[in-house]
Amino acid sequence: MSKVEEFEELRSLLFSIAYRILGSVGEAEDAVQETWLRFDASTTRPTSTKAFLSATVTRISIDVLRSARVRREQYTGPWFPEPLLSDPYEDPARAVELADSVSMAALLLLERLSPLERAVFVLREVFAFGFDEVATAVGRSEAACRQLLVRARRHMEAGRPRFAADRRERQELATRFFDALKDGDVDGLQTLLAAEAQLVGDAGGNAPQLAKAVTGAANVARLLAAFYPWLMRIDVTCEPHDVNGEPGAIFRDRDGKVLQVMVLDVRDGRIGTIRGMHNPEKLSHVGSVADAWAVAREVKEARRQARVV
Repeated sequence: MSKVEEFEELRSLLFSIAYRILGSVGEAEDAVQETWLRFDASTTRPTSTKAFLSATVTRISIDVLRSARVRREQYTGPWFPEPLLSDPYEDPARAVELADSVSMAALLLLERLSPLERAVFVLREVFAFGFDEVATAVGRSEAACRQLLVRARRHMEAGRPRFAADRRERQELATRFFDALKDGDVDGLQTLLAAEAQLVGDAGGNAPQLAKAVTGAANVARLLAAFYPWLMRIDVTCEPHDVNGEPGAIFRDRDGKVLQVMVLDVRDGRIGTIRGMHNPEKLSHVGSVADAWAVAREVKEARRQARVV
């Protein structure tokens, strides 16, 4: 096989590693591209191309994450990972681990880890790399990697919910939720929400957003029912779509441009957290991005005209 063929065969794995370490589609794609440049520039062929490329993309991702941490600390409002509509890497033997590790909840838990802990956890727990491969990738001894993994597991387990819903239950809840959302059905929404449900938005100061998270089933239901039906009135569409392996939806304006991506975190038979991603900088990989400020003004005008009538 040529270098290009070897690399392309492993591209999906490299992206999946980088995305889980970085939580950013754009940064993961850049890390994969830099990995190719280093591989292409190398004058010797590695014994294991997979090990070489995986180690390279891991090291690049660790360096990027270290600098990204500073930017995230200065981020305006809540920070969410960039939405991933489909994971390009598939491995039936690791299907559960792969699906769980890419969820929004899991990625936000990974944010609690140091860059080294995060890389070790991703390589070992998600992709089942041997400790020798992990040690090579992160530049630490096997013993040190085992200790890093112990700490990472402790942080991850402390934040995990006790009970997760199965896929069919999540999809059924999501269908009912989005139907009630479009209808502005407060009671219907409230029955689907956990008592302490949260509505949180990530706009990064680049789009209209909530001043703070809204908490409580009644409060969340009332706010959703008061706003989203107005979006439907100005021809915004709600397109159900899995997001990071969880039920969600893409909202598009009348021209088909992406306004928002919403993802639902379902636990214990109820929706616990609703995350809305509004920041256009995090949506450009989904499609052409709408002008959220213009949409907000149009909603405001539609409400004004309704009051006049």
